[in-house]
Amino acid sequence: MEVDITHYLVLSGILFSIGLFGALSKHNAVGILMCIEIMLNAANIAVVAFSRFLVEDTVVLTGHVFALFVIVVAAAEAAVGLAIVITLYRNRETVDVEKVDSMKG
Repeated sequence: MEVDITHYLVLSGILFSIGLFGALSKHNAVGILMCIEIMLNAANIAVVAFSRFLVEDTVVLTGHVFALFVIVVAAAEAAVGLAIVITLYRNRETVDVEKVDSMKG
């Protein structure tokens, strides 16, 4: 059995669906951030698969460079998100997003 682009896209779709379901159903801010990271990784898998299977020239690494850029942005998003969660916990003593309706004290 040969692994082709369909397998990668199915994996990417499943991961994105799991991340989307988790982000919409979680009440914990840290869990929501983790689900967003899963969704970004699913997008990376799809981009690299398209780059690998649809580009004729194997020297061109545009999909890989784009995936690396997304990983860097995701790391910055995680750092900022965790800083917001820590500040939220210090001010409200909870990370439950249902209990926090505004950023005012």
